[in-house]
Amino acid sequence: MNFSKKVLEVVRKIPRGKTLTYKEVARRAGSPRACRGVGNILKKNFDPKIPCHRVIRSDGKPGGYNRGRRAKMRLLKKEGILL
Repeated sequence: MNFSKKVLEVVRKIPRGKTLTYKEVARRAGSPRACRGVGNILKKNFDPKIPCHRVIRSDGKPGGYNRGRRAKMRLLKKEGILL
C-alpha cells in the first residue's frame, strides 16, 4: 500500500469527536517526518467518507481544509471539538 492510501486509511479511522495531528497521521502511516505530505494528500481528497477535517496542526490550530477553513471549523464544532 502506498503512502497516500495509508494516510487516507488512517484518517478514515479517526472517530467522530476526535482529532489527530498531521504529524500523528504521518507517523501512523509509516513516515513520521512526512507531515507536509499528509497535508498535500488531504487537500486533494474530496471523498466525504474520509474525515479530513479531523486532522489539525500540532499547535492546536485547525490548519487547512479543501472546503475552506470556515467549513472545517463548522464541522469540528458540530462534532463537539472546540479549538
